Amino acid sequence: IASADQSNHYVCGSLAAFTNIIVTFPIQKVLFRQQLHGVRVTEAVRQLQREGLRHLYRGLLPPLLQKTTTVAIMFGLYEDFSRLLLHHAHRSGAPELVTRSVAAALAGTAEAALTPFERVQTLLQDHRHNGRFNNTAHTFRTLLRDYGVRECYRGLVPVLLRNGPSNILFFGLRGPIKQQLPDARTRMGHMANDFVCGGLLGAALGIMFYPLNVVKSRAQAQVGGEFVPCHQVLMTVWRERGGSIVLLFRGATLNYHRSLLSWGIINATYELLLKVF
Repeated sequence: IASADQSNHYVCGSLAAFTNIIVTFPIQKVLFRQQLHGVRVTEAVRQLQREGLRHLYRGLLPPLLQKTTTVAIMFGLYEDFSRLLLHHAHRSGAPELVTRSVAAALAGTAEAALTPFERVQTLLQDHRHNGRFNNTAHTFRTLLRDYGVRECYRGLVPVLLRNGPSNILFFGLRGPIKQQLPDARTRMGHMANDFVCGGLLGAALGIMFYPLNVVKSRAQAQVGGEFVPCHQVLMTVWRERGGSIVLLFRGATLNYHRSLLSWGIINATYELLLKVF
């Protein structure tokens, strides 16, 4: 059983994700309107203004549930696995870098258990399913009733291929990047460094693994039918987009800026809360 000190990593991770979603959800909504309607930023903002404050956070629950849980698992399990594996590594003489990389990969793999949340979000954001799925609970009920648990895990392979390696790079590079930043002497200085470090890493990893997210979204937009292998989905998207790298990465710029802000907030808030608790 985790001690109070050990469970802090889960609590701080969850609260950091909560802070991020509350701050960035309106921005995400503007970006989603742009993607959906092809309008400029100013027009998307005007749409939200016309709808009023009451509707600004409509649709908040699915990403809030998913992100607070996955980030808690990401940070919490990484620390738990690291402590457990380092204890055994001291006996066997395994390098700490390898041990921590394995811990990060295991935490990322465990996160994949929550793939159904991403699955439901994809279906709710796809306008082609607007008439079929009403909300989060209704989508889960429909998938389970009509297709079974397996259908909720459609797109699991790209999620696994993304989570493990991205966790290894995030936790492996977080420390070295922060060491390259100017020395911080105040709490605000440390927060700024943590924000820059988390933001740069999140943005870079978002670009690096963007094709896997494209494959995941394409796979998860399908309901029922054959489970198509990951590489086949990628080749289908590649052919549809004329074999163009630029078209394959369409939307990556928006994703880059969102990841920069989101992971900056998550990393800075997480580190701040660890010192507070």
